[in-house]
Amino acid sequence: MTVEMIKKQLEAVLSPKRYIHSVNVMETAVSLAAKYGEDAGKAAVAGLLHDCARDVKADEAIRLCGVYGIKVDYISRMQPELLHGLLGEKLAGKLYGVNDPQVLRAIAIHTMGCPGMDLLGRIVLVADYIEPARTFPGADAMRKQAFENLDRAVLTALNSTIKYVIGKGGLLHTDTIETRNWILMELKKA
Repeated sequence: MTVEMIKKQLEAVLSPKRYIHSVNVMETAVSLAAKYGEDAGKAAVAGLLHDCARDVKADEAIRLCGVYGIKVDYISRMQPELLHGLLGEKLAGKLYGVNDPQVLRAIAIHTMGCPGMDLLGRIVLVADYIEPARTFPGADAMRKQAFENLDRAVLTALNSTIKYVIGKGGLLHTDTIETRNWILMELKKA
């Protein structure tokens, strides 16, 4: 399926705001891919489909996780929106014909990351944070940072997520914490 075909299909199933966000993430991911030497086509597809399961309602997301054999831990059961990456990986394959394991993995981990994540995964995670419609305090600085040092931008994104979740009294997923610790150690090696 071409990017244009995916866009048409996504536009029919996502809210208008989520669709615009997805296109913005795609374009940002392509720009980051050009900067860091990643495959632009893979970045486009992963960026466009990263939130393909984001508008799935909580009960339906948990049900579909059962259908696809996705383990739902207690944190994700309490905060089912965390499942949209893992569920999106499955839907990208089933509904959009994506079979590239690197693209599917980038979709799966774009929210919380994972230790050892590859370049495409880091690009999609960061692109999701810095796409042009994001207006949180520090967004412009993070956009600049993303094009100077991608790993520092990953760390900034994870730190921002952790502060946000703590601020609203939510549960921190261990994947986010483990990814933050991993990228911090990677930065110390450099």
